[in-house]
Amino acid sequence: MKVLKSTLAIVCAAAVLGVSGFAQAGATLDAVQKKGFVQCGVSDGLPGFSVPDASGKIVGIDADVCRAVAAAVFGDATKVKFSQLNAKERFTALQSGEVDILSRNTTMTSSRDAGMGLKFPGFITYYDGIGFLVNNKLGVKSAKELDGATICIQAGTTTELNVSDYFRSNGLKYPPITFDTSDESAKSLESGRCDVLTSDKSQLFAQRSKLASPKDYVVLPETISKEPLGPVVRNGDDEWLAIVRWVGYAMLNAEEAGITSKNVEAEAKSTKNPDVARLLGADGEYGKDLKVKKDWVVQIVKQVGNYGEVFERNLGKSTPLEIDRGLNALWNNGGIQYAPPVR
Repeated sequence: MKVLKSTLAIVCAAAVLGVSGFAQAGATLDAVQKKGFVQCGVSDGLPGFSVPDASGKIVGIDADVCRAVAAAVFGDATKVKFSQLNAKERFTALQSGEVDILSRNTTMTSSRDAGMGLKFPGFITYYDGIGFLVNNKLGVKSAKELDGATICIQAGTTTELNVSDYFRSNGLKYPPITFDTSDESAKSLESGRCDVLTSDKSQLFAQRSKLASPKDYVVLPETISKEPLGPVVRNGDDEWLAIVRWVGYAMLNAEEAGITSKNVEAEAKSTKNPDVARLLGADGEYGKDLKVKKDWVVQIVKQVGNYGEVFERNLGKSTPLEIDRGLNALWNNGGIQYAPPVR
């Protein structure tokens, strides 16, 4: 009887948790293949990460992660559609199935990964941290000089908690003003409604680039938190989670191996390096484990680029953001970006 009760309890639990448990296995990949594209949730307009260009095409490092997933699944990086979401909308859109993947400068935290029916695959698109953007006229050089300053914060983000912790621990006070979108926050800083804009530093650089006089504003030196930003999928679909995870790792491994969009096809045919041969599908059938073709990495790198190419194209020194690689350099080049091998 005890065994029967235990079995019934497990079955009931599985039924209740179906959206995040056994029943979901493989569902996302099947649905994506049937409709013929990846539906990707991105930001509501953050330069360098996901923003419409002059032609309306969504561009940025987060958007390119989704294109890389499409390249792996379909062999075609254009088979992706984008849903622009603000911070409040993003998780509901993923939980409800409106999007297949959320790639929207989203911080990986324990509560999000374990308590919301979501899963972070583990690949970190961008290692970031919260900072402060101020007008030079404010005359401050450090965040510890911000006592009493009015601070603009985007609602529905981890920034609210981290800023509160930082100010309390340093004996500082501040009146916050919250907004639903990052653009609203930036416009309020520019208009003088608030003294300081706080967010992930990458977002501050992006928002500064959109201001009428970017050089009038400075990002203060302090980084007050850890904000590992990465893609998110629904919990319970390990097959789809693995694809998203290894797409990111493939881009990092390609950069480490010196494989670029310009040489990837030649390397796939002629490489003598066994690690590169496995990565590019010249040796073994490692794509089969992910239910993708053996040249999945070749398609990612050829059509989208390796991680370094994607970073430089969207965030690097040749862009208006001019962001250094910093922590996002490879582990063997002064950063912490590190990918397990394909083998």
